[in-house]
Amino acid sequence: MNAVSAHATTDASPRPEPVRVELLPAGKTFPVAPGQSLLDAGLAAGLALPYQCRTGDCGTCRATVLGGEVERQPAAWALDETALANGHCLLCRTQARTAVRIECAEVDGLPGLPLRRLPVRLASIERPAADVAVLHLQPPAGQTLDYRAGQYIDVVLRDGRRRSYSLATAPGKSDQLELHIHHRPGGAFTGQVFGGLKVRDMLRIEGPFGRFHLREETQAPMILLATGTGFAPIKAIIEQARRAGLRRSVTLYWGGRQREDLYGDAMVRQWARELPWLRYEPVLSRPQAGWGGRTGHVQQAVLADYPDLSAHEVYACGSPAMVASAGSVLQAKAGLRPTNFHADAFAEAAA
Repeated sequence: MNAVSAHATTDASPRPEPVRVELLPAGKTFPVAPGQSLLDAGLAAGLALPYQCRTGDCGTCRATVLGGEVERQPAAWALDETALANGHCLLCRTQARTAVRIECAEVDGLPGLPLRRLPVRLASIERPAADVAVLHLQPPAGQTLDYRAGQYIDVVLRDGRRRSYSLATAPGKSDQLELHIHHRPGGAFTGQVFGGLKVRDMLRIEGPFGRFHLREETQAPMILLATGTGFAPIKAIIEQARRAGLRRSVTLYWGGRQREDLYGDAMVRQWARELPWLRYEPVLSRPQAGWGGRTGHVQQAVLADYPDLSAHEVYACGSPAMVASAGSVLQAKAGLRPTNFHADAFAEAAA
């Protein structure tokens, strides 16, 4: 909110009025104030628009402008000339100059899973790595969150801002919800997590969101790709596969720069010893001396091991760069069917 000058006079120019935005195909409308992004305005109006980072880094909030004038701000996730010519934009980096119409499907979760907003208490916090915190959240007695392995929730901050985090446990495995948080200096929520957040503190969450989830109706062998805390929903998917008694082969490639980034390495190795259908391939892009495992990037490791993925499913979660590269490389060079590539890209937002 802009501060009002103490010297303002009655003949000051009136503030511009909000303009209306029509969201298709839902047919909903919402107001956008001057200087406000289409994403912030839509979320304030209660719409379930797709987003992750809110900073233009991940491309999740991509939409198409069908009519009206908008102003696009620079973003790390750049749109090429063809995309711009076709009216594409990132909702978090776009403002409306006039009334506009945009096309963007709402991310309303999955059929049969209603969105819920719950107060939760921080039951415990673990630090498996210097820059990773594992939060265990306890909903109120008798109130549960129904979701599928792979989906995410929003943590709703006191000022209304939201931060999205994948659920790291399979539904029904525990009455608590588990989040994996990577520390980003200056982060609006991560600053709290690695600063003053204490056990028994209260948080507000909303969810579940997203269509990234385990498909149990197929027996296709699975390739799981993760970088950093993108391991969280992959962990939930493995737990769900184990609980459901699935026996199709699963290979997990977990990538990081150094060994410390694979903060759950010992647990995954134990899984691989217990589960005959699970194979684990840790991959480091900048390993320290003495590392004897795979090096490079996870998508290249997959390509080396599986030159033909035409009969496989691939689940990828992590940095936008990894997800984008994995999707294009594995489809172009290994014959992966586009409908068998399931992904969730994220980039954490700063303050």
